[in-house]
Amino acid sequence: MTRLRTTGTAACAVLLAVAALTGCNRESNGAGGGKVGIDMPRTDTDFWNSYQQYLEKGIDKGTVSALPLSNSQNDIGKLVANVQAFTDQGAKAVIMAPQDTGAISSTLEQLEKKKIPVVSVDTRPDSGKVYMVVRADNRAYGTKACEYLGEKLGGKGRIAELQGDLSSINGRDRSQAFASCMKKKYPGIKVHELPTDWKGDVASAKLQSLLAQHKDVNGIYMQAGGAFLQPTLALLEQKRLLKPAGSDKHITIISNDGIPEELDAIRSGKIDATLSQPADLYAQWALNYAKAALDGKTFKPGPTDHGSKIVKIENGLEDQLPAPLVTKENVDDKKLWANQLEKK
Repeated sequence: MTRLRTTGTAACAVLLAVAALTGCNRESNGAGGGKVGIDMPRTDTDFWNSYQQYLEKGIDKGTVSALPLSNSQNDIGKLVANVQAFTDQGAKAVIMAPQDTGAISSTLEQLEKKKIPVVSVDTRPDSGKVYMVVRADNRAYGTKACEYLGEKLGGKGRIAELQGDLSSINGRDRSQAFASCMKKKYPGIKVHELPTDWKGDVASAKLQSLLAQHKDVNGIYMQAGGAFLQPTLALLEQKRLLKPAGSDKHITIISNDGIPEELDAIRSGKIDATLSQPADLYAQWALNYAKAALDGKTFKPGPTDHGSKIVKIENGLEDQLPAPLVTKENVDDKKLWANQLEKK
């Protein structure tokens, strides 16, 4: 996870430092700037709270001039209303993270008609033009989680998969990739798919029901540690199933997010691994791309010098940021964003 370091180089390199940048405008204010409307998808998980903190730091540094942040609370109706409020207040660009990636299409079409560019963070809208999507390769999440569990369990066992919202591209990508990998590489492992809508209480209830039916569950894949970690660990502790890594009857657990609590759980042996979703880079590049859009800059597919790759999608471009696997071996790596947060 390479962090951008500003130097005295050319202005366009300071702004984005992206190898795939074309037509760089050397005037810092480009097309005249303007206010950016930013919607938080939710603030009830550690991952999204960290993302918001990084956004606020970037705004304070003057990356963009932003309207007050809104919070759609995982509700597409609220997101649509918040975006309308942004346009009413004169927003010239919008940053959003739509959790229902199908229902946002009409709103994106309206923004396109108004020539308001959109940066979508973490999720890729199914249709509707976007200037740039900033996310990690979520299919890689599912595949890496599958391979980790498959190897740790020796290709045999029973796994509970706490899925996200399957109406979300992230939930679908992770679930489909995980299922495909398991079917191809580890047919001896039985996978129980438990849709949760990204809700911790739903995940806990479904896992409790599964554990009551099957005493031999020896693996868990949590698609969102920010939502699922605490309720899952609490349930396992209540059932006296929370055995430390390396001990007899330990349930192997891999998660997605890379929040500080997950890293602490790896250190203590409560879970085994996570895939670190870069909250810092999500915020950094969302703001940088919003600024680039206001400045009239354009991009093309190809590798970047911040360790990612821009790919062409049907409705725009996507910058796929790296999401490293974190285990006990590298949990203290200072490059992980969760290890860079200030201690409270």
